[in-house]
Amino acid sequence: MSVQEYLDKHLLSRKLEDAVNAAVRAKTSDPVLFISNHMRKAVQSVITKVKARQILDSRGIPTVEVDLYTNKGMFRASVPSGNSTGMYEAVELRDGDKGVYLGNGVAKAVKNINDKISEALVGMDPTLQSQIDQAMIDLDKTEKKGELGANAILAVSIAACRAGAAEKEVPLYKHIADLSGKTNPTLPVPAFTVISGGKHAGSNLAIQEIMVLPIGASKFEEALRMGTETYHHLKAVITEKSGAHNCNVGEDGGYAPNISSFREALDLVKEAISRTGYNDKIKIALDVAATNFCIGKRYDLDFQSPQKSGQNFKSAEDMIELYKELCSEYPIVSIEDPFDKEDWEHIKYISNLGICQIVGDDLLMSNAKRIEKAITESACNALLLKELQKDWQTCSNIKSQLGPLLDCVSKAS
Repeated sequence: MSVQEYLDKHLLSRKLEDAVNAAVRAKTSDPVLFISNHMRKAVQSVITKVKARQILDSRGIPTVEVDLYTNKGMFRASVPSGNSTGMYEAVELRDGDKGVYLGNGVAKAVKNINDKISEALVGMDPTLQSQIDQAMIDLDKTEKKGELGANAILAVSIAACRAGAAEKEVPLYKHIADLSGKTNPTLPVPAFTVISGGKHAGSNLAIQEIMVLPIGASKFEEALRMGTETYHHLKAVITEKSGAHNCNVGEDGGYAPNISSFREALDLVKEAISRTGYNDKIKIALDVAATNFCIGKRYDLDFQSPQKSGQNFKSAEDMIELYKELCSEYPIVSIEDPFDKEDWEHIKYISNLGICQIVGDDLLMSNAKRIEKAITESACNALLLKELQKDWQTCSNIKSQLGPLLDCVSKAS
């Protein structure tokens, strides 16, 4: 084949001419680099390889990391992993060998990506996120993603999403907004865990987390600064009141002072906010995780204490009164899981009171059927959506109904 025949076969003459004309119009000082980039953009991006490995997450526990390659670059993603999962959540595939990482290894999930998922996705367009996710869902064939592992599927899904954004030459958030049909995305308010309790810490505090929300920040950079300053002021407050030994931190980084009273913990946070000078610009959110201390139909606020008095049990009605009082005394705008995960009656009741945002996490478990039930019954007005549990297919079936809940996520996460 002659050079001219090769140029004609691949239409290179026209493509090169277009690239040169674009370089001239741009008045570029480096025409070779410009033409190279121009030609590169003209090629349709496809997935060429998917390679996974095991890494350690922020808690020192194995998780999955993926490098997804297209003909335009490599895109990396790792899987976030929470400390608790519910019976209705998708399966995070672990190896189960107690002699290796205490059974938490993810070699099986990694192998599933390298041997099965990669082969299924090679040649696909990374901008077609729903088709990529559906291909993995079809390959798994189980409701809870137990065959391939939700961690395997999610790692690849996130990497593909980044590749799709790069192909469209837009920021990742814009690409995600396009996929979800949102034309005017809103920057979420970040939540900073400042006090840890419950099963996340070794203190006597029953409530799992107290968070601060810098709702008055005009941009993320400002919100980050406000949250960080509050955190460090809180350390000073705790040190002054009970000594530096009470500034140990829980699993998620919040301070875990040796206290048991909701009000005592909230007073510490309120004082820290006051010292920042931001006051009305910072609000408080609670993650009660009440399922952890629900015994029958009562709530044991001393469940963390080694010396239980047996006098601190609360009924659901008592808890409602407590939440009402706390919301009136402190700048609380959000309460997550105020009751047991199966206590739909009282969650619906407190949600309808309108005292603050009520977030479903343990209640919903990122399960599409439970989310649909919550919407139908007005059980809560916000959700905590765990990416590890996402199911594009089932969630898309109730997309029109999810709107009211999803719009509230930014206020609490």
